[in-house]
Amino acid sequence: MHSLAPERLCLIRLSALGDVCHAVALVRALQRIWPQTQITWIIGTKEAPLVSALPNVHFITYDKSSNLKSARAIGQQLKDIQFDVLVLAQTSLRANLLSRFIRAKRRVGFGGNWAREGHALFVNEHSMLPSNSHQAEAIFEFARYLTGEASLALINEDRGLPVDKESRAFATEHQPQPHHAVLISPCSSHPRRNWNAEGYATVADWVISQAKRPVILVGGPSQLEKQMGDAIEAAMKWPVINLIGKDTLPQALAMLERAALVITPDSGPAHMADGFHTPVVGLYAATRVACSGPFASQAHCVDQFDEAARRFRGCEPSQLPWLTRIEDPGVMNLITPDQVIAKLKPLLLI
Repeated sequence: MHSLAPERLCLIRLSALGDVCHAVALVRALQRIWPQTQITWIIGTKEAPLVSALPNVHFITYDKSSNLKSARAIGQQLKDIQFDVLVLAQTSLRANLLSRFIRAKRRVGFGGNWAREGHALFVNEHSMLPSNSHQAEAIFEFARYLTGEASLALINEDRGLPVDKESRAFATEHQPQPHHAVLISPCSSHPRRNWNAEGYATVADWVISQAKRPVILVGGPSQLEKQMGDAIEAAMKWPVINLIGKDTLPQALAMLERAALVITPDSGPAHMADGFHTPVVGLYAATRVACSGPFASQAHCVDQFDEAARRFRGCEPSQLPWLTRIEDPGVMNLITPDQVIAKLKPLLLI
């Protein structure tokens, strides 16, 4: 048990959006148990707006477009500080190398099959968890390991991201009736985890015509996301509200908070919505729901990973490493509109 409260703790979790959401539960648990500990969080520039309003956390942004330059700048900024604990909650090579610029007495990272890309070489303590754990559990385990007090059962408590009044006003404008509209966030940052526009259109038409709910398309300003939104609109029989590329990240948070539910593939918005306890109908075939699905909404997800393992890898899913991704062309077409609608019906009381 490592319950002695450190004076200074540094957390490295740069990305991605979903894992940053998981890290919020870790930070809040540490703040509850060690209220006097000064927490510094090194985070990616894209992800920082999600969490910058968290109280009593000092944020330092890392520019992933200039890895070494940014790492050196952070090292220079912190050169006079020695942290009592460094939590290296990311196994990417850039995060591992960045950690070398941080001075710390204890360097705590992942253990077991979660320690990839030479991660074990950059830490001297390892947080261990069963190999078939959820990503949210793997990150939250640092709180239990460090304090000896935090229970994994606390993951679902108080992990919603902070939302400002202006963003909530935006959400109210587009969703006058709270918890009524169905949001579709159709794109992941990994294109081969995306479902097809025709499937989304069929499901959206069903929601409008049968569940009598408005449907709102949401997403970022990338060309891929805009093209997906246009393709969904073109394939639909009923009118849909398309806000893709028309909101900020804080406004997107507020939209997810106010929605009745969200339909999305393995993506940041799945975890952003899940943190607010907004039900998420996740669409999974390239990755395992039990590993990377929305933590509190796993039962609502369409999970075709097992079938993907058999068709695309020629084996049973149990024969594949837990963190396997099957991002092959066509894998998401294993999901059908009927499977999605079957998950929607009990949530929309149809």
